[in-house]
Amino acid sequence: MGLLFVERLEGEGVFRCRRCRVDAASKDAIISRDFYGRTGRAYLFDHVVNICLGPNEDRNLVTGLHTVNDIYCSCCQQILGWRYERAYDQSQKYKEGKYILERARMVKDG
Repeated sequence: MGLLFVERLEGEGVFRCRRCRVDAASKDAIISRDFYGRTGRAYLFDHVVNICLGPNEDRNLVTGLHTVNDIYCSCCQQILGWRYERAYDQSQKYKEGKYILERARMVKDG
């Protein structure tokens, strides 16, 4: 087993994994608060840290068919949300490469 390198985020408004409290994203990286995940409210971020990606999977979401990867906490392996790999609808292309973090799986400092 190797060493686990954890990136720390500076400033106020840091979102952390609810289970192990490792940093995941900064409030400054939020693109939109108007999303919903499997557990309720979710936020769209353009940058997250300390995550692992699951395999590509086609999923029918509210806004249509997308190829996504589940996002797991790199420390405790708790599922935190997903990343948009591909959007098939042209109006949804802005989501590609962006991340959804579910509020119920996060705690916010500050």
